[in-house]
Amino acid sequence: MAEFAAVVLAGGGASRLGGVDKVMLPVAGRSLLDRTLDAVAGADPVVVVGPERPTATPVRWTAEEPAGGGPLSAVEAGLRMIDDAGGLVAILAADHPHLTQDTLARLRAALREDPEAGGAVLSGPGGRAQWLIGLWRVRTLREAMPAEVRNRPVRALLAPLDPLRIDATTAEVSDVDTPHDLRRARTPDR
Repeated sequence: MAEFAAVVLAGGGASRLGGVDKVMLPVAGRSLLDRTLDAVAGADPVVVVGPERPTATPVRWTAEEPAGGGPLSAVEAGLRMIDDAGGLVAILAADHPHLTQDTLARLRAALREDPEAGGAVLSGPGGRAQWLIGLWRVRTLREAMPAEVRNRPVRALLAPLDPLRIDATTAEVSDVDTPHDLRRARTPDR
């Protein structure tokens, strides 16, 4: 049995990148989506919320209804695909090029040490939570999910849960939203 499930958010319009299919952009020879899937190797199931695309590993696909409802709507759609209400689920955006399996292992270890915590998120400089790099108790998320999810930020669901904040050790909190971000992600030794 897997230690956790994963919901990977792979929708959005990438307007600051000219509307390209951002998660398919390559970094070090792999798409951003495949790099995220590498980080959750061993998760079961792995659910990707967004349009179906080719991936190096098999995943379950779903979409928020109606489409374009924003990240909280996507989280809710992904959670509907997770059967194990007593388990853990990683909630990740597919645009973090420097996530690793170690990132998720640190989040799991923090939750094992604090069984009362509803979740754990990675924190960047200044302790700023990166809400789309987290590991959560499925039951906690389902109980806290608001009735209206369309066009609401994930922070509306996750921040009130007062998750453990785990410091990032590398560029793992970096994401790709702009051409500058993409150039930085492609720079060796990041």
